[in-house]
Amino acid sequence: MAEKRNIFLVGPMGAGKSTIGKHLADELHLEFFDSDQEIERRTGADIAWVFDIEGEEGFRQREEDVINDLTEKQGIVLATGGGSVISKNVRNRLAARGIVVYLQTTIDKQVARTQRDKRRPLLQNNDPEVVLRNLAEERNPLYEEVADYVVQTDDQSARSVATQIIEKIGL
Repeated sequence: MAEKRNIFLVGPMGAGKSTIGKHLADELHLEFFDSDQEIERRTGADIAWVFDIEGEEGFRQREEDVINDLTEKQGIVLATGGGSVISKNVRNRLAARGIVVYLQTTIDKQVARTQRDKRRPLLQNNDPEVVLRNLAEERNPLYEEVADYVVQTDDQSARSVATQIIEKIGL
């Protein structure tokens, strides 16, 4: 039997990484992990609290540690946090330890998908659209750099995106 491969999902908040990742893991009979959920599990606190207490720098260090641990596993689907690609170490680990799929979405879709979500510390301000545009400018080139495949998630169900990923990867 072939060695189980890892699939790592990267992309901005609201791209559907967690939802699509769950469908993908179900279809491929792999274990699913979400790096943000794993941080919350390990700290016993939500992401917003970690941001408040440790700042973004402290959160990013926790995120890097969690992704390092999770990417050492075999046969998983991992939904990464939107900002995880800021770290060169994270990008290197993702690229070396699995297939990286960039879930691409528009700013308009991100705004629509995240507008009621109070669990996103970077969007707790008066103009989340401006924040999302600035993040996209910084992070989209990093998603593209690390990605083996790019899949557009706008106007598609999570299940159809998961099927598209499976077809692209050839699994």
